[in-house]
Amino acid sequence: MPVPRDVQLFLDEYPGEVDDPSQSANIEFYTNKKRCAPDNLLIEEIHDKWSGDYETLERNHGFIQWLFPIQEHGMNYRSQPLQRHEIRAIKSNPEAISRILGSYRLMLDFYGMRLVSKETGMLSRTLPPRNYAARYKNLCRSTHNNLRISRILKCLSEFGLERLNAGFLLHVLNEQSEHGELNTYSIRSSMDSWWANCIRNEDERNWICQTIREVRSNVNPLVFTRDMYESALQRREIKGSFKEETS
Repeated sequence: MPVPRDVQLFLDEYPGEVDDPSQSANIEFYTNKKRCAPDNLLIEEIHDKWSGDYETLERNHGFIQWLFPIQEHGMNYRSQPLQRHEIRAIKSNPEAISRILGSYRLMLDFYGMRLVSKETGMLSRTLPPRNYAARYKNLCRSTHNNLRISRILKCLSEFGLERLNAGFLLHVLNEQSEHGELNTYSIRSSMDSWWANCIRNEDERNWICQTIREVRSNVNPLVFTRDMYESALQRREIKGSFKEETS
């Protein structure tokens, strides 16, 4: 399928966009100095107060542009598109990067998932007392989360955390292929056209897209198992590539 226009702009790193040094809302927010609007919360307050508050995370819409800023305008006019000087500043700030990981963990939990390894990006289902099945059901039903996930993946890429994207994508693929979970038309469509292309590393993007095609094949479809998922992430961590060596 053709790459959507917004994803192609992301892959091309937004040609023509000009950095505006006067805009710094995102770096101020992620250094815990600025409150987001309209919720009027600092980043650490969101992480603390909204963890496990699934109704708030589902119902509110303005916070997602603050938690996961990208170089695009969102639906919240009180947020600000990510500026290139902000990318550099946040990437060089370990506390800010740690907070982005905290935002990712917050949303993963909302989706019924947890981050097992921040080095490989490996995910698993949430553990009791969290009810992953209820969260999976919500993700399948509430399709506005598909747009949120596209934003999350783009944001992780901007801040040098793109290794996490594959961990998310391949976890969802394993759930679909081996267990029949998260296997709605809406999720498959978003994943195949948008999510899987939100990786700027061309080799990784091609490998993941090819694996998805093999799973979706009408002839001898691949069953992408949990063992295959874990092996792929381990292989990339050790050898720097998903590709298996051929004799």
